[in-house]
Amino acid sequence: MVRFKNRYVLCEVVSEDPRCRQCIEDRAVGLAVRDAIGRVHGDYGLACCSISFTVKYLNAYTGTVLLRCRKDFYRLLCSALPFVRQLESRNQRYPCSLRTLHVGGTIRTCQKFLIQYNRRQLLMLLQNCTNEEERRCIQKSLLSCSLTEEQPQSGDEEEDDGIETD
Repeated sequence: MVRFKNRYVLCEVVSEDPRCRQCIEDRAVGLAVRDAIGRVHGDYGLACCSISFTVKYLNAYTGTVLLRCRKDFYRLLCSALPFVRQLESRNQRYPCSLRTLHVGGTIRTCQKFLIQYNRRQLLMLLQNCTNEEERRCIQKSLLSCSLTEEQPQSGDEEEDDGIETD
């Protein structure tokens, strides 16, 4: 059996309209990216990228999108992302673009990069603070930026889907 290797492309939705981020859906992002690939690379590029293309993660609040495609064709995907001009959701069109932040081999590497990226963004915000309350809030956010694994519980306790019986 052959394992197919994938690449994960971490993107950010860039829009001047604040409603755009709140209304986007993973289906709309997938259709917009497929449309851009078809316009830039034609049927060949669309067929190559559509084999295992999926939107793995979408955070509408932060505008973060994680796309998955085959390793052999991730360059076609990355080259078409700047040509995404709008997202259509609920019969509304929102002008926006996708900015590539990182390309990784696993979701975990993209997650680590995103934490570092957000930390850098918070540091930039911290430098531009105007009052002490904003400064404290951003410092608190900076301290909470970490990727930790849950420690397995030791002892005689058993895990039964989070239900404890006495």
